[in-house]
Amino acid sequence: MRPAVVLALVPVSALALLGAAPGREPVPLPAQLADTGGGSQLILAQAPGTGATEGTLSWWELRDGQWVQAGSAPARFGSGGLTEGSTRKQGTNTTPTGLYDLPFGFGIKAAPAGTTVEYRPVEDSSWWCQDNDSDAYNRWVDPLPADCRAAESEHLVDYQGQYAYGLVIGFNYERPVRGRGAGIFLHVNGKAATAGCVSVPEDDMRRILRWAAPGKKPHIAIGTVSGATAVTRY
Repeated sequence: MRPAVVLALVPVSALALLGAAPGREPVPLPAQLADTGGGSQLILAQAPGTGATEGTLSWWELRDGQWVQAGSAPARFGSGGLTEGSTRKQGTNTTPTGLYDLPFGFGIKAAPAGTTVEYRPVEDSSWWCQDNDSDAYNRWVDPLPADCRAAESEHLVDYQGQYAYGLVIGFNYERPVRGRGAGIFLHVNGKAATAGCVSVPEDDMRRILRWAAPGKKPHIAIGTVSGATAVTRY
């Protein structure tokens, strides 16, 4: 996980206009980033600006030294827009920008056939602790520990639509900073914007879970199209 990296991304539709001289093939979007996490799979989640709640998600794979797009989907972000991950504050409903690993998958529904990432079934006893006073802050817990208040946590099974399938985004995960935020996932769309997660339609979430391969070290980069967080800064 690289929580300090903030990325601005470019729409897939704009690829032909970037990184290509006349008569040459456009440079694939992942190849324009300074850091892709060191693996050969990358998910790109991009919004038009930091105030946006909708954008696009694309996923890519490095094949024979070239980045090839494997899929794309419409994406939703936090109702508070996007903010730099390194300075995000809990409770703001913002999606943290940056480059993150994807520690494991989970879901209320069984893992899609072909899934190879670690996949944890959501049971009635499954929670995500968001209590800043708990030793289990920003962790999956099953069952809820005594020092983690239910009112400050997510009972995962309560989100039947959103958590049908998901991947944990490694924001504030490896060494959690209290008050920065907990429970940031890539999951299935709900009715509207998220509380800080990235979401996509259910069929696309299934495709991503089947595609992600632990040996290829998949990461997700979250950012905006241009402006102060432009990818050319890195």
